[in-house]
Amino acid sequence: MPGKMKRRDFLGLTAIGGATLLASTGFKANATSAMNLEEVTIAELQAAMESGRATSRSIVEGYLARIREIDPKINSIIELNPDALAIADAMDRERKSGKVRGPMHGIPVVIKDNIDTADKMKTTAGSLALMNAPIPKDDAFIVRKLREAGAVILAKTNLSEWANYRSNTSSSGWSGRGGLTRNPYVLDRSVCGSSSGSGSATAANLTAVSVGTETNGSIICPAANACLVGIKPTLGLVSRSGIIPIAAAQDTAGPMTRTVSDAVILLGAMVGADSEDAITREASKGLTDYRPHLRKDGLKGKKIGFARNFFGNVPRVDSIMEAQIRVLKEQGAEVIDIRVDMPGAGEAQGLVLSFEFKDGLNKYLAKRGGDITNLADVIAFNERVAARSMPYFQQETLLASQARESLESQQYKDALAKAKSVSQAAIDKVMDENGLDAILGPSNGAAWMIDLVNGDSGSRTSYVSSASPAAIAGYPNITVPCGWITELPIGASFFGRAFSEPVLIEIAYAFEQATKARRKPKLLPTYA
Repeated sequence: MPGKMKRRDFLGLTAIGGATLLASTGFKANATSAMNLEEVTIAELQAAMESGRATSRSIVEGYLARIREIDPKINSIIELNPDALAIADAMDRERKSGKVRGPMHGIPVVIKDNIDTADKMKTTAGSLALMNAPIPKDDAFIVRKLREAGAVILAKTNLSEWANYRSNTSSSGWSGRGGLTRNPYVLDRSVCGSSSGSGSATAANLTAVSVGTETNGSIICPAANACLVGIKPTLGLVSRSGIIPIAAAQDTAGPMTRTVSDAVILLGAMVGADSEDAITREASKGLTDYRPHLRKDGLKGKKIGFARNFFGNVPRVDSIMEAQIRVLKEQGAEVIDIRVDMPGAGEAQGLVLSFEFKDGLNKYLAKRGGDITNLADVIAFNERVAARSMPYFQQETLLASQARESLESQQYKDALAKAKSVSQAAIDKVMDENGLDAILGPSNGAAWMIDLVNGDSGSRTSYVSSASPAAIAGYPNITVPCGWITELPIGASFFGRAFSEPVLIEIAYAFEQATKARRKPKLLPTYA
């Protein structure tokens, strides 16, 4: 947080601030919405607007009131959109005239603060270095798609600074600009990252749905830790243009929602071919509406591989995952034990990210303009204001990336080839040999204690994840809530071949309907 400014004051001085916006509309911050927004789905919001029981404006006002009341405890929102109510009013006028753009019409969405918006909000990746950067000239492609679908961009969310690509001793959910985001289930626990704010805000019902980004686990881990559904799409299904990058080989945006059906609707609104991101050409050949795959019998006849190599670190997670085998079989699926081994892929991925971060960020910042035009400028800025930008951890990851050569380096080319070939072969081979529709693994372990001194050190004894194979391969992954360790949620991940989202959605939806594991958070300060 800049200087010694408190969180409440900071929100009040962003483009509008919660109190300023609510006062300007005549809406009282302690008023209650016409409908209960807790755990409400997109379909329920649409039904309320269609019947006249609610408007997009009243829904936005209700979420703003919840943000004002609840977010000081979890610190998930980094900035409110001053145009949110005006956008909602415009969507209401369209509806009144008989025009409804689709299932996202009038629905509030919060997006991660590494996604460009050409409006009155900043885009900073949580870094103080970009606080004075010019507002992006254009919306990110996915933001443009959301606006075209009728969504109301409600706010930007906090994140692990630079999408957690700054230090090996960082604390997930902390950024120089936004401070620390907390887990709404138990406030002294991490919500993971880097899409921390999107996860916490959605879990706490401060928005209808949210958008996160992932390079390796940054949607799946916080979604699971926040008892959410998260979809990490196939690389190329969703455009990357206008998103502050880590690595083109793995970066993607994706939905973070309370239900599979909401995730599917939000994903459909973001999918599309973008002329500025050539890899999305494949997206134009696929689906844009995945709702027909929301099938309660979606597990019937499916064959799922149970990835045993992700077991053994946390016995209670193992026990929860074992229980899911019974659920899958009861719903008509066949389950077999497998392994997904990727020898050397993790190390190769580390090199790829280090090379691509410098290249991608330099291109992004040069286009953005302003005083910070490359990674070297970011590093120098952090050194100048170290007391504010680096109070808890340093920037050794940035320094290592800055030292890398160009993407013409043979070391980079070899690492990229190895990371992709090994990870993709690991998934494709085991699925082909066993006739699998999907692979199942644990999404997370119990959320660890927040520790700003030692970073995410607590994760060493509790962290469990199966996110890396799909992340490195560029393949899809869906996490769904499946169980609990005391008050902390655990998720199950289903992943598979490239562009297998329809099959994974069928499996995830049927699994969700059979388990109904999601619970709303209690905002417990700690374990008593």
